[in-house]
Amino acid sequence: MDNDPQRQARVPRDFESLRSTIIERKASMPKRLAQVAAFALGNPDEIAFGTTASIAAASDVQPSTLVRLAHHLGYEGFSDLQSIFRERLRDRTLSYEERLVTLEQASGDDEDANLLSGFIAAASQSVNRLAATVQSDTFTKAVDILAAAETIYLIAKRRSYPLTAHMTYAFAKLNIRHQIVASPNGVDPEMVQFATPKDAAIAASFSPYAADSLSQSQELADRGVPIIAITDSAFSPLAACATHWFEVAEADFAGFRSLSASMALTMALPVAITERRRKLQHAKAGKAKME
Repeated sequence: MDNDPQRQARVPRDFESLRSTIIERKASMPKRLAQVAAFALGNPDEIAFGTTASIAAASDVQPSTLVRLAHHLGYEGFSDLQSIFRERLRDRTLSYEERLVTLEQASGDDEDANLLSGFIAAASQSVNRLAATVQSDTFTKAVDILAAAETIYLIAKRRSYPLTAHMTYAFAKLNIRHQIVASPNGVDPEMVQFATPKDAAIAASFSPYAADSLSQSQELADRGVPIIAITDSAFSPLAACATHWFEVAEADFAGFRSLSASMALTMALPVAITERRRKLQHAKAGKAKME
Protein backbone atom coordinates (compact mmCIF):
# COMPACT_ATOMS: atom_id res chain seq x y z
CA MET A 1 0.00 0.00 0.00
CA ASP A 2 1.27 3.49 -0.89
CA ASN A 3 1.28 5.61 2.29
CA ASP A 4 2.78 8.72 0.68
CA PRO A 5 0.02 11.36 1.13
CA GLN A 6 1.44 13.60 -1.59
CA ARG A 7 1.48 10.76 -4.11
CA GLN A 8 -2.06 9.75 -3.16
CA ALA A 9 -3.21 13.35 -3.63
CA ARG A 10 -1.93 13.23 -7.23
CA VAL A 11 -3.84 10.05 -8.09
CA PRO A 12 -6.81 10.87 -10.40
CA ARG A 13 -10.11 10.43 -8.57
CA ASP A 14 -12.46 11.10 -11.49
CA PHE A 15 -12.63 9.67 -14.99
CA GLU A 16 -11.71 12.85 -16.87
CA SER A 17 -8.58 13.33 -14.77
CA LEU A 18 -7.66 9.68 -15.21
CA ARG A 19 -8.14 9.92 -18.97
CA SER A 20 -5.89 12.99 -19.13
CA THR A 21 -3.23 11.27 -17.03
CA ILE A 22 -3.21 8.20 -19.26
CA ILE A 23 -2.92 10.34 -22.40
CA GLU A 24 -0.03 12.32 -20.90
CA ARG A 25 1.85 9.13 -19.98
CA LYS A 26 0.96 7.19 -23.12
CA ALA A 27 4.33 7.59 -24.83
CA SER A 28 6.35 6.51 -21.78
CA MET A 29 4.23 3.50 -20.80
CA PRO A 30 5.59 -0.02 -21.34
CA LYS A 31 3.95 -1.69 -24.34
CA ARG A 32 1.61 -3.97 -22.38
CA LEU A 33 0.49 -1.21 -20.02
CA ALA A 34 -0.21 1.09 -22.97
CA GLN A 35 -2.19 -1.73 -24.58
CA VAL A 36 -4.48 -2.24 -21.60
CA ALA A 37 -4.75 1.52 -21.00
CA ALA A 38 -5.95 1.98 -24.57
CA PHE A 39 -8.48 -0.81 -24.06
CA ALA A 40 -9.67 0.81 -20.83
CA LEU A 41 -10.34 4.20 -22.40
CA GLY A 42 -11.94 2.64 -25.45
CA ASN A 43 -14.09 0.23 -23.44
CA PRO A 44 -14.84 1.94 -20.11
CA ASP A 45 -18.05 -0.03 -19.54
CA GLU A 46 -16.14 -3.30 -19.84
CA ILE A 47 -13.71 -2.10 -17.17
CA ALA A 48 -16.58 -1.07 -14.90
CA PHE A 49 -18.58 -4.30 -15.28
CA GLY A 50 -15.87 -6.90 -15.87
CA THR A 51 -13.83 -9.12 -13.63
CA THR A 52 -10.04 -9.10 -13.68
CA ALA A 53 -10.08 -12.31 -15.71
CA SER A 54 -12.64 -11.14 -18.27
CA ILE A 55 -10.97 -7.76 -18.76
CA ALA A 56 -7.55 -9.36 -19.16
CA ALA A 57 -8.93 -11.77 -21.75
CA ALA A 58 -10.72 -9.01 -23.66
CA SER A 59 -7.62 -6.80 -23.74
CA ASP A 60 -5.30 -9.76 -24.50
CA VAL A 61 -3.04 -9.31 -21.47
CA GLN A 62 -2.32 -11.23 -18.29
CA PRO A 63 -4.42 -10.34 -15.20
CA SER A 64 -1.24 -9.17 -13.49
CA THR A 65 -0.92 -6.46 -16.16
CA LEU A 66 -4.10 -4.84 -14.86
CA VAL A 67 -2.58 -4.63 -11.39
CA ARG A 68 0.67 -3.26 -12.85
CA LEU A 69 -1.27 -0.54 -14.68
CA ALA A 70 -3.10 0.43 -11.49
CA HIS A 71 0.17 0.69 -9.57
CA HIS A 72 1.80 2.58 -12.45
CA LEU A 73 -0.96 5.20 -12.20
CA GLY A 74 -0.66 5.40 -8.41
CA TYR A 75 -3.64 3.31 -7.30
CA GLU A 76 -3.47 0.78 -4.47
CA GLY A 77 -4.71 -2.00 -6.74
CA PHE A 78 -6.91 -2.74 -9.71
CA SER A 79 -10.15 -2.51 -7.71
CA ASP A 80 -9.18 1.03 -6.73
CA LEU A 81 -8.66 1.92 -10.40
CA GLN A 82 -11.87 0.12 -11.38
CA SER A 83 -13.87 2.26 -8.96
CA ILE A 84 -13.18 5.31 -11.15
CA PHE A 85 -14.80 3.57 -14.13
CA ARG A 86 -17.75 2.47 -12.02
CA GLU A 87 -18.32 6.01 -10.80
CA ARG A 88 -18.22 7.23 -14.39
CA LEU A 89 -20.78 4.59 -15.34
CA ARG A 90 -23.07 5.68 -12.53
CA ASP A 91 -22.93 9.27 -13.79
CA ARG A 92 -23.24 8.44 -17.48
CA THR A 93 -25.97 5.82 -17.46
CA LEU A 94 -28.71 7.78 -15.76
CA SER A 95 -31.93 7.53 -17.71
CA TYR A 96 -33.35 10.79 -18.98
CA GLU A 97 -36.05 10.57 -16.33
CA GLU A 98 -33.39 10.13 -13.62
CA ARG A 99 -31.43 13.06 -15.01
CA LEU A 100 -34.52 15.25 -14.79
CA VAL A 101 -35.07 14.15 -11.19
CA THR A 102 -31.46 15.09 -10.45
CA LEU A 103 -32.07 18.50 -11.96
CA GLU A 104 -35.20 18.99 -9.86
CA GLN A 105 -33.34 18.10 -6.69
CA ALA A 106 -30.51 20.51 -7.44
CA SER A 107 -32.55 23.38 -8.82
CA GLY A 108 -33.39 25.20 -5.63
CA ASP A 109 -35.90 28.03 -5.61
CA ASP A 110 -35.34 29.35 -9.14
CA GLU A 111 -35.46 26.08 -11.05
CA ASP A 112 -35.51 27.48 -14.60
CA ALA A 113 -32.69 29.94 -14.02
CA ASN A 114 -30.48 27.33 -12.35
CA LEU A 115 -31.10 24.84 -15.14
CA LEU A 116 -30.21 27.39 -17.81
CA SER A 117 -27.09 28.55 -15.97
CA GLY A 118 -25.98 24.94 -15.54
CA PHE A 119 -26.09 24.28 -19.28
CA ILE A 120 -24.41 27.60 -20.04
CA ALA A 121 -21.65 26.78 -17.56
CA ALA A 122 -21.09 23.35 -19.14
CA ALA A 123 -20.96 24.89 -22.61
CA SER A 124 -18.52 27.55 -21.43
CA GLN A 125 -16.30 24.98 -19.76
CA SER A 126 -16.21 22.89 -22.94
CA VAL A 127 -15.27 25.82 -25.16
CA ASN A 128 -12.63 27.11 -22.72
CA ARG A 129 -11.07 23.65 -22.50
CA LEU A 130 -10.88 23.41 -26.29
CA ALA A 131 -9.36 26.88 -26.52
CA ALA A 132 -6.66 25.86 -24.04
CA THR A 133 -5.81 22.54 -25.68
CA VAL A 134 -6.44 22.77 -29.44
CA GLN A 135 -3.26 22.94 -31.51
CA SER A 136 -3.28 25.56 -34.25
CA ASP A 137 -0.85 23.61 -36.43
CA THR A 138 -3.20 20.61 -36.39
CA PHE A 139 -6.04 22.88 -37.47
CA THR A 140 -3.89 24.30 -40.29
CA LYS A 141 -2.88 20.82 -41.52
CA ALA A 142 -6.50 19.66 -41.41
CA VAL A 143 -7.64 22.68 -43.43
CA ASP A 144 -4.87 22.05 -45.99
CA ILE A 145 -6.15 18.51 -46.56
CA LEU A 146 -9.82 19.45 -46.65
CA ALA A 147 -9.26 22.44 -48.96
CA ALA A 148 -7.51 20.18 -51.47
CA ALA A 149 -10.22 17.51 -51.42
CA GLU A 150 -12.55 17.07 -54.38
CA THR A 151 -15.37 15.85 -52.13
CA ILE A 152 -15.56 15.96 -48.34
CA TYR A 153 -17.41 13.05 -46.75
CA LEU A 154 -19.11 13.74 -43.41
CA ILE A 155 -19.43 10.84 -40.97
CA ALA A 156 -21.19 11.00 -37.59
CA LYS A 157 -23.97 9.11 -35.87
CA ARG A 158 -26.20 9.48 -32.83
CA ARG A 159 -25.12 12.33 -30.52
CA SER A 160 -22.44 13.49 -32.98
CA TYR A 161 -24.85 13.76 -35.92
CA PRO A 162 -25.68 17.48 -35.39
CA LEU A 163 -22.05 18.32 -36.18
CA THR A 164 -22.24 16.92 -39.70
CA ALA A 165 -25.77 18.28 -40.17
CA HIS A 166 -24.42 21.78 -39.54
CA MET A 167 -21.43 21.27 -41.82
CA THR A 168 -23.75 20.05 -44.58
CA TYR A 169 -25.62 23.35 -44.36
CA ALA A 170 -22.41 25.40 -44.23
CA PHE A 171 -20.73 23.53 -47.09
CA ALA A 172 -23.84 23.93 -49.26
CA LYS A 173 -23.91 27.68 -48.65
CA LEU A 174 -20.16 27.97 -49.32
CA ASN A 175 -20.28 25.86 -52.50
CA ILE A 176 -18.03 23.11 -51.12
CA ARG A 177 -18.69 19.70 -52.62
CA HIS A 178 -19.56 17.26 -49.87
CA GLN A 179 -21.48 14.10 -49.04
CA ILE A 180 -23.07 13.45 -45.67
CA VAL A 181 -23.01 9.71 -44.91
CA ALA A 182 -26.43 9.48 -43.29
CA SER A 183 -28.90 7.83 -45.62
CA PRO A 184 -32.43 7.02 -44.35
CA ASN A 185 -32.50 3.86 -46.51
CA GLY A 186 -29.34 2.31 -45.09
CA VAL A 187 -26.94 2.69 -48.03
CA ASP A 188 -24.15 4.38 -46.08
CA PRO A 189 -21.63 1.60 -46.89
CA GLU A 190 -22.34 2.09 -50.60
CA MET A 191 -21.91 5.86 -50.25
CA VAL A 192 -18.38 5.66 -48.90
CA GLN A 193 -17.33 3.33 -51.72
CA PHE A 194 -17.25 6.33 -54.06
CA ALA A 195 -14.52 8.09 -52.05
CA THR A 196 -10.97 8.13 -53.44
CA PRO A 197 -7.62 9.41 -52.11
CA LYS A 198 -8.42 12.70 -53.89
CA ASP A 199 -11.27 13.18 -51.41
CA ALA A 200 -11.22 13.56 -47.61
CA ALA A 201 -13.53 12.84 -44.69
CA ILE A 202 -14.48 14.53 -41.45
CA ALA A 203 -15.57 11.96 -38.87
CA ALA A 204 -16.88 12.61 -35.36
CA SER A 205 -17.52 10.11 -32.58
CA PHE A 206 -17.29 10.12 -28.80
CA SER A 207 -17.38 7.35 -26.21
CA PRO A 208 -19.36 5.14 -26.43
CA TYR A 209 -18.21 5.22 -30.05
CA ALA A 210 -20.70 4.61 -32.86
CA ALA A 211 -19.71 1.35 -34.53
CA ASP A 212 -20.82 2.47 -38.01
CA SER A 213 -18.75 5.67 -37.81
CA LEU A 214 -15.67 3.67 -36.84
CA SER A 215 -16.09 1.04 -39.55
CA GLN A 216 -16.77 3.61 -42.27
CA SER A 217 -13.80 5.74 -41.23
CA GLN A 218 -11.51 2.73 -41.12
CA GLU A 219 -12.66 1.62 -44.57
CA LEU A 220 -11.87 5.05 -46.00
CA ALA A 221 -8.48 5.16 -44.28
CA ASP A 222 -7.62 1.73 -45.67
CA ARG A 223 -8.32 3.05 -49.15
CA GLY A 224 -6.04 6.06 -48.67
CA VAL A 225 -8.73 8.67 -48.00
CA PRO A 226 -7.46 11.26 -45.46
CA ILE A 227 -9.53 11.33 -42.26
CA ILE A 228 -9.94 14.41 -40.06
CA ALA A 229 -11.37 13.16 -36.78
CA ILE A 230 -13.15 14.87 -33.91
CA THR A 231 -13.12 12.61 -30.86
CA ASP A 232 -12.44 12.53 -27.14
CA SER A 233 -9.22 10.58 -26.56
CA ALA A 234 -5.82 9.72 -27.94
CA PHE A 235 -6.90 6.12 -27.46
CA SER A 236 -10.12 6.57 -29.41
CA PRO A 237 -10.46 4.04 -32.26
CA LEU A 238 -11.27 7.02 -34.47
CA ALA A 239 -7.99 8.76 -33.62
CA ALA A 240 -6.13 5.57 -34.51
CA CYS A 241 -7.22 5.72 -38.17
CA ALA A 242 -7.15 9.52 -38.57
CA THR A 243 -4.66 11.53 -40.58
CA HIS A 244 -5.14 14.37 -38.10
CA TRP A 245 -7.50 14.48 -35.13
CA PHE A 246 -8.87 16.92 -32.59
CA GLU A 247 -9.43 15.97 -28.97
CA VAL A 248 -12.63 17.56 -27.69
CA ALA A 249 -13.65 16.80 -24.11
CA GLU A 250 -17.18 18.08 -23.65
CA ALA A 251 -18.47 18.95 -20.17
CA ASP A 252 -21.93 17.87 -19.04
CA PHE A 253 -24.65 19.17 -16.77
CA ALA A 254 -26.64 16.59 -14.79
CA GLY A 255 -25.58 13.91 -17.29
CA PHE A 256 -26.56 15.90 -20.39
CA ARG A 257 -23.36 16.35 -22.38
CA SER A 258 -22.61 19.53 -24.28
CA LEU A 259 -21.67 19.74 -27.98
CA SER A 260 -20.59 23.37 -27.71
CA ALA A 261 -16.85 22.93 -28.26
CA SER A 262 -17.35 20.42 -31.08
CA MET A 263 -19.83 22.74 -32.75
CA ALA A 264 -17.39 25.67 -32.54
CA LEU A 265 -14.79 23.54 -34.28
CA THR A 266 -17.17 22.40 -37.01
CA MET A 267 -18.28 26.00 -37.58
CA ALA A 268 -14.67 27.09 -38.04
CA LEU A 269 -13.69 24.35 -40.49
CA PRO A 270 -16.00 25.24 -43.42
CA VAL A 271 -15.07 28.93 -43.25
CA ALA A 272 -11.35 28.12 -43.04
CA ILE A 273 -11.62 25.73 -46.00
CA THR A 274 -13.36 28.39 -48.07
CA GLU A 275 -10.74 31.00 -47.22
CA ARG A 276 -7.90 28.60 -48.05
CA ARG A 277 -9.42 27.78 -51.43
CA ARG A 278 -10.01 31.45 -52.19
CA LYS A 279 -6.37 32.30 -51.47
CA LEU A 280 -5.16 29.38 -53.58
CA GLN A 281 -7.34 30.50 -56.48
CA HIS A 282 -6.02 34.07 -56.22
CA ALA A 283 -2.46 32.78 -56.16
CA LYS A 284 -3.05 30.65 -59.27
CA ALA A 285 -4.69 33.59 -61.04
CA GLY A 286 -1.75 35.83 -60.19
CA LYS A 287 0.71 33.23 -61.44
CA ALA A 288 -1.22 32.82 -64.69
CA LYS A 289 -1.10 36.56 -65.34
CA MET A 290 2.66 36.62 -64.83
CA GLU A 291 3.08 33.84 -67.38
